[in-house]
Amino acid sequence: MSHFLFLNASTREPGHIGNTETLARRAAAVLPTETKQTWCKLADLELPPFVDLRHTAGTYPMPMADAKDMLDATLAATDLVFVSPVYWFSIPSPLKTYLDHWSAWLRVPGLDFKEKMAGKRLWVIATSGNRDKAQPMLDSYRLCAEFLGMEWQQPLWGKGGAPDAVLSDEAALAQASTLFRSA
Repeated sequence: MSHFLFLNASTREPGHIGNTETLARRAAAVLPTETKQTWCKLADLELPPFVDLRHTAGTYPMPMADAKDMLDATLAATDLVFVSPVYWFSIPSPLKTYLDHWSAWLRVPGLDFKEKMAGKRLWVIATSGNRDKAQPMLDSYRLCAEFLGMEWQQPLWGKGGAPDAVLSDEAALAQASTLFRSA
């Protein structure tokens, strides 16, 4: 059975849904009913800053607290969906912190993170003012997927900006309704 982990990287204040989440929820609405969906707002977690121990200790302990919960959720999912608005032409800080922890998880003795990630599908749903300016961020995500042997899926991009701007992007809304067709 498919299990989609939606990782919402928005930093909008609580109670406000941004364009990227709106587009992601449109896409998720057409998933088969038997598909498990887990939604996580990364900004609500207490992920510690990543400390690079690769060239000193060389290994990392098993993470604790929210980082352990995210590791478990990541490994339990068949599909990861980065719900990622473009902030300053790049990855939003909550998602970047989560991705930095992948470096630690690769070096937890006995975890075999890279092997367990291989074959999972990586999807990206993004919004920004300009599609071309989103490309560097999308390329970063694609490279992460390739490094871990994940199946990179064609990203869904929609027009962002003020709240609900994506609702006037008919092409993005149409693509959202078919994004997970192969799921």
